Amino acid sequence: MKFSRWGIWLIDTAIVIFGIALAHLLRFNFEPDSINYYFYPEGGLLLLGLRLVGFAVFKTYTGIIFYTGFEDAKRIFYALVSVSLLLACILNPMSYLVTEHYFLPYSILIIEFVLSIFLMTAYRALVKILYLELSNNRKDQKKVIIYGAGAAGVTVKDVLNRDDRTSFQISAFVDDNVNLQKKRLLGIEIFPADKLPRLFQTIQPDMLVFSTLNLPQSRKQEIVEMCLEHQVRVLNVPPMDKWINGELSFRQIRDIRIEDLLERDVIKLEAAYIEEELKDKVILITGAAGSIGSEIARQCSRFHPRKLILLDQAESPLHELDLELQAQFKFRNFEVVLGDVRNEARMRRVFEAFHPDLVYHAAAYKHVPMMENNPSEGVLTNVKGTMVTASLAQEFGVSKFVLVSTDKAVNPTGIMGATKRLAEIYIQSLDRDLRTKGVEKPLFITTRFGNVLGSNGSVIPLFKRQIASGGPVTVTHPEMTRFFMTIPEACQLVMEASAMGHGGEIFVFDMGRSILILDLAKRMIRLSGLEVGKDIQIVFSGLRPGEKLYEEVLNQGEEHLPTHHQKILIAKVREYPFDLANQRINHLIELFDSQDNLRIVKALKELIPEYKSNNSEFEKLDSQFYPD
Repeated sequence: MKFSRWGIWLIDTAIVIFGIALAHLLRFNFEPDSINYYFYPEGGLLLLGLRLVGFAVFKTYTGIIFYTGFEDAKRIFYALVSVSLLLACILNPMSYLVTEHYFLPYSILIIEFVLSIFLMTAYRALVKILYLELSNNRKDQKKVIIYGAGAAGVTVKDVLNRDDRTSFQISAFVDDNVNLQKKRLLGIEIFPADKLPRLFQTIQPDMLVFSTLNLPQSRKQEIVEMCLEHQVRVLNVPPMDKWINGELSFRQIRDIRIEDLLERDVIKLEAAYIEEELKDKVILITGAAGSIGSEIARQCSRFHPRKLILLDQAESPLHELDLELQAQFKFRNFEVVLGDVRNEARMRRVFEAFHPDLVYHAAAYKHVPMMENNPSEGVLTNVKGTMVTASLAQEFGVSKFVLVSTDKAVNPTGIMGATKRLAEIYIQSLDRDLRTKGVEKPLFITTRFGNVLGSNGSVIPLFKRQIASGGPVTVTHPEMTRFFMTIPEACQLVMEASAMGHGGEIFVFDMGRSILILDLAKRMIRLSGLEVGKDIQIVFSGLRPGEKLYEEVLNQGEEHLPTHHQKILIAKVREYPFDLANQRINHLIELFDSQDNLRIVKALKELIPEYKSNNSEFEKLDSQFYPD
């Protein structure tokens, strides 16, 4: 059964004609003589014509009749009441002044208005009820539990009922609000969350949809685990600010992802504090096309900087960031610069052209096994690139320089972590040297955190690809653990730490609890609706060169100090004299031309006593530094 716009328009027209006729009959008590004498054909035709104009103006015929809702009722009301008021307040008085007769008596106007608004909404509601009743009797119907009985839950119900491809039966609402529990919403009972196991048994739902965004992450994870145990598909609704033109569409209700479960509760940022730091400032972001650099750019754009300088040597992703900032964020006060932080001449030109007030140095090589095979490139980018950028920041009077580091710099076991630790040493010793000499700026600050969800090279995209291709999913080791943090959270903490920094600090972030990678793989397989060992196999590939089983944010010998932000700590690390560190680091960089990996790594180990290679060809060098 389909209703075209013309069909709806014709039915509405018929209702108005019927309403005008019935209004005359009711007004004159169905007495033929009175009706013939007092019949107002001109007034009736005028009212019909105006009603049709009102329908066109308010587009009463454009709604999908099977999904009639409040918005459709509003359009009908406005269309009818505007015409009735026009006749009652303007046209009838004008007619009386000229002819001493009304176009239509007010009694007929009122009766027709009541009849039309009732019939136009009633037939739509009847069609909707019949359609939903027929849909509920379909054999392929899917039973749904909606978690959250607020406004978003009502919207989710409407969106699911509106989908033509699949028939959904909303079997229950679940909510943690005790004031809503045991009541009914749209005729559907609202249950407390502790009744979910019983609902899974009695209703046997096909899916559960989270419509609420206020659920603590720990609670959400418990519910998802419960759903997975009962083979219930779990879906998520995006935040309201992500809805298209303020309305939720069916395609936005998506399967829950592992990232949704690993996210932590929202961080409360000191927005005013950060805005004071960034507003009207020229900000240089190196590595701007990477996962961290690009998110820092997005975050910074919210705080009204005078200009963002986005620098990266990766051409295509930098171009994509350019387009994104213009389209999505409507932020145009930025410059996209193609350049390599290792190239001092190019970097000098950037500083001369833009004179940045603040530098976020996120440019780095970060793939652990690749750096084991290319140690000279790791040294050149992660160490020399940092030295070049920091030296220019000092020369051009930058206010703050923020190094984005990694937890792999703690007790490094590979080239990547060792080079990042060396960058930390250089930055911290340089800041200490400047303060000793009475130089007030730049303030050099380091931020250190672990793996970020969805970053380039993260294990999660790899697992997704492996699951999509039918497996197997490769896990390095059954006992490997990692800390995880979302990209926005990591970047927010970087900005918060940089705002509170006074120079020389290494800020470390509360990464929460570490996650067993094997459990992560199993959960991702189950979230895909598959069974571990049956549909998808898990194989152990062994540690790759330079990898650790466990990662740390603090060295065992390091202490930490609290800050005003509970998720940010200050690491108290070993300090190095700048002159000595600078001399040895320059010697290390000079070894680049030799391309002698053993000499380069040996020099790295001399600089960083805690650097012990793991599962790498460079383990043989450790015997020279750590004899048994």
